[in-house]
Amino acid sequence: MSEIERPIINAMTVDVEDYFQVSAFEKHISRNDWASHPSRVEENTDRILTLFAAHNIKATFFTLGWLAERYPAMISRIVEQGHEIASHGWDHQRATSQNKDEFREDIKRAKAMLEDVSGCVVKGYRAPSYSICASNLWALDVLADEGHMYSSSIVPIKHDHYGMPDSSRFAFSAADGRLLEIPVTTVPVFSRNINCGGGGWFRLFPYAFSKWALNKVNNDEKKPCNFYFHPWEIDPYQPKMDNISFKTKFRHYLNLGKMHGRLECLLQDFRWGRMDEIFLDEISKR
Repeated sequence: MSEIERPIINAMTVDVEDYFQVSAFEKHISRNDWASHPSRVEENTDRILTLFAAHNIKATFFTLGWLAERYPAMISRIVEQGHEIASHGWDHQRATSQNKDEFREDIKRAKAMLEDVSGCVVKGYRAPSYSICASNLWALDVLADEGHMYSSSIVPIKHDHYGMPDSSRFAFSAADGRLLEIPVTTVPVFSRNINCGGGGWFRLFPYAFSKWALNKVNNDEKKPCNFYFHPWEIDPYQPKMDNISFKTKFRHYLNLGKMHGRLECLLQDFRWGRMDEIFLDEISKR
């Protein structure tokens, strides 16, 4: 079989954060109180590692520095099993809530901690809640300044919390060629980009839609997909928040019980790999 005929390898990514650290809860749970909440991230991440090992899949784990400092053994297990460690910032502060100096300090601190704990060079970064958009594209230059080689922080959709609908749907050069931005995968439907790259969208849509959309990107557009999910999304037994809006409750808890089974299907139906090995290796071949 020739190179062109081989199935495309897509990027499988995990945004490593605990259930109480999501942006939707930031008005209800203070960062000062995080340590008082029962953590479930290690157990859930281990379930993900077991799932990936069963399918012989390597992935990229975008991890908070706050978690790496507290659970270094979890980071070691991720690395020992051949996965890539990348940065998700220090404590899930949205980039849109930071000025340039605050953002720089945040990503420097996270990168240093992750590299110290993992023993690996951190090449990639993903902004919490995909919070790099048209108003703060300067963040891409700061990421390059601090030694990151790629970012996966933009979603080319219109959303009430994030999104840059006019952005390229596929990887593009940024920061004067010093950084590669790799957007989450979308598919155009009736002239509007629909997120088919994971998270709540993957839990909302029937699996048949996700399979169709990812196949369309692979087969029609000949591009690799960029898929993500969180450890808390495979945990239907996590502690429930009561003082949140119906919309937030719907978005966070929808179909958690179905997520593990859908991931099983996804891992069987497509080929998956690490961000750095898919996108940075492709650049080096050009």
